[in-house]
Amino acid sequence: MENQVEPNDPYHITYMIHFLLGAGYLVPWNSFITAVDYFQHLYPSRHVSKVFSVAYMMSATIMLFVLTYLSSKMKLPGFKVRLNMGYGLFVLALMVAPVTGWIDHGNGSGYGFVVLVLMVALTGLAEGLTSGSLIGATGKLPERYMQAVVAGNASAGVLVCMLRIVTKASLPHSRNGLRTSTHIYFFTSTCIELLCIVFSNLLHKLQIVRHYTTKELDDQPKNDDQKPKTRHVLKKLKWLAISVVLIYVVTLSIFPGYLSENVKSVSFGDWYPVFLITIFNAGDFSGKCLTAIYVVKRSKWVIWGCVGRVLFYPLFMGCVFGPKWLRNEVMVTLLTLLLGLSNGYLTSVIMIVASKSVPVEESNVTGIIISLFLAIGLVIGSALGWLWNIRA
Repeated sequence: MENQVEPNDPYHITYMIHFLLGAGYLVPWNSFITAVDYFQHLYPSRHVSKVFSVAYMMSATIMLFVLTYLSSKMKLPGFKVRLNMGYGLFVLALMVAPVTGWIDHGNGSGYGFVVLVLMVALTGLAEGLTSGSLIGATGKLPERYMQAVVAGNASAGVLVCMLRIVTKASLPHSRNGLRTSTHIYFFTSTCIELLCIVFSNLLHKLQIVRHYTTKELDDQPKNDDQKPKTRHVLKKLKWLAISVVLIYVVTLSIFPGYLSENVKSVSFGDWYPVFLITIFNAGDFSGKCLTAIYVVKRSKWVIWGCVGRVLFYPLFMGCVFGPKWLRNEVMVTLLTLLLGLSNGYLTSVIMIVASKSVPVEESNVTGIIISLFLAIGLVIGSALGWLWNIRA
């Protein structure tokens, strides 16, 4: 099997499908946080973006903990089944969320907000199910397909932001205008998820995927007692896992809550959060695309890069409480771009390096573990994001 030639990928179809599937499992989350101006208009007394972050990250982490535990105890449902379930739950959440305002007839009572947060939590469960499965399965393929998945992740943010800007600008800035534009926007996102369901069911038929799946079966231990042990895999990946936590503790304690609620602009008005979230996503996408050109192989450099991102805290704090020259749109925009760029590049590097640091039969467990630690970082970061309100 070692001497077999890798099949061709005509028109880069396999790459594009992995790119789409990577985008698909983050489109729903980006849908919620980018439409924060609409939901904040419905529930002005709530810290909408911060509540969203905590609900989403907690549910995603719970799902990944469950998958991590079950992977060491039993055989998980098939890759295709997990993806179909995950993308199906995304469709449900995206269809229900935009009409929650009708539950209380737009009067801001708590019932609609509770349903909305439940849909965010459902999205988190689906993300935990799909991300670990897709990353684990892609780890069996050449590294360019992992790069496609993580670049797709970032493109979800850019795509959703562009769509949000178009819908927000094309309709009047009124309650009805915001509602109509958000419904159009969520409907389009739902269509993307339906496409993901179609292509996830075609993935196993592609020649490259079949080639590496067959190779994995041939190389797999014949004895069931030799199946990958979660603790054994975690020991190999502990420093990379810690690095992922560090990346997302810093990122999620600033994005999206701080950028949505704690910085203001007279010039941009209510466009400012949408603008900053778009800048972050553009930087994140650029960073993840950079790994197609160069990947840092030395783990120590990656770890120090993650630690160095702690410097974003005093810099962003200065944008709220610091001197006047620091409290302006240019500095906030520049720091937001750097936050996204470093987040994208370091995440992509860790995903690629982790998948190639273990034997192919441990790829599924590796994908779940890295996704779990990423989610842990997201939860801690989301919780720390509330600290910006101490003096807000």
